[in-house]
Amino acid sequence: MARSVLLRVASTGTLGQLLAPDRLILADRCDDDAWVLRRRFDPLGGGTIAFPVLVLLFDLPGSLGRNFGLAIQSIGMTSAAIYILSSGKNVDWRLLRPAFFGSLIGTPLGAALLAPVVSDLWVKLTFGVIWASFGILHLVKLRELVAPHQQTDRWHTYDQRIGLTLGIVGGIASSITGVGIDMMLYATLVLLYRADLKVAIPTSVIIMAFTSIIGIAANGLLGWLKPSVYQIDPEVFAYWLTAAPIVTVGAPFGALVVSLISRTPTLVIVSILCLAQFAWLLIHEQVTGLTLLIAMFGVVVFNVLFHLLYTLGKRPESETAPIVEIAIDEAEG
Repeated sequence: MARSVLLRVASTGTLGQLLAPDRLILADRCDDDAWVLRRRFDPLGGGTIAFPVLVLLFDLPGSLGRNFGLAIQSIGMTSAAIYILSSGKNVDWRLLRPAFFGSLIGTPLGAALLAPVVSDLWVKLTFGVIWASFGILHLVKLRELVAPHQQTDRWHTYDQRIGLTLGIVGGIASSITGVGIDMMLYATLVLLYRADLKVAIPTSVIIMAFTSIIGIAANGLLGWLKPSVYQIDPEVFAYWLTAAPIVTVGAPFGALVVSLISRTPTLVIVSILCLAQFAWLLIHEQVTGLTLLIAMFGVVVFNVLFHLLYTLGKRPESETAPIVEIAIDEAEG
C-alpha cells in the first residue's frame, strides 16, 4: 500500500517534488539564483519527507524509515552532488573536508553502537526534535537568512575543529534518524559563518550525500556480519526500487513549480511542515509526561545552540576571537 501511494503522490509533480526522495534538478540553463531556488528544499533531504510519511502515516518501524532515507538519499543527493561539483557551484571545502572525516567516524559508530539500542519511539522523536528546531530557526531568522550578505572569514581559523565536530555529531544523528548532518552543517554556515544560501545549500547537499552512502553501507555491512541485531528490513529495498525512478518523473515539474515561488514563502512552507510533523508525531504516538518534557527540552536546547551560533556570527571579530581563544585554551588546559 505504501509503495502505491508513493507512486501516486510522486506522479503529481509538485507533491512528487516534495515526497520524491531527493531530486535531480535539470538546471543546465539556470543561473545561480534560479538554481538555489530550485534546490530550496535541499537542506531537508528526501529522507526528511519520506521518514514521517512511512513511519507516521503507514506505521512502519523507525528503523525502516531511517534506512530508506539513507538508501534513497545515497542516490538522489549523490546525483545532486555530482551536478554541484561538475557545474562549479560554490562550496565551503574548508569546512566540508573535516566534516567528511568526522562523518566517516561518527556514522559507523552510531550505526554500530547507538542505532540498535535506541527505541523506535526515540528514533521518531529524535527526528522530530531535529527538524522542529530547524523550522523554528527559519521562522525566527527568516529575514536574515534570505537576505544576501558577505560571508565572514573569522571562523575559518577553527574549520578543522568545527568541521570534525559537526561530522561526528551529525553522523551519529544521521545514523539514528537517516538525516541531520545536512541541517547541522547548513545551520552552522548560515548562522556562524554568515554564508549565503548559494554556498550553504550545495555544501549541505554534499555532506548528506557522503553520509548517506557511508550510513547505508555501514548498515548493510553490519547486517551481513550480525543479522540478528543489524538486519535491514526487506521492505527497504522494495520501497527504494519504487521511489528511485520517481526522481526523474516528478522532479522536473516540481522544480519548475518551486522555481516560480520566491525564497521567503518557500522557507515558510518548509518550516511549517517541520513543525507540523513534530506536532503530528506527538499526537500520533500519544507522547505525554516525562517523554514529552524531554522532547520539548530537546527543541529548546537546539534553538539555544542556534541562537548562540547566530550571536557569535554577528559579533565583531575583535570581540569574538578572544572569547573563542579563551574557551579553547581552557578546554586544552
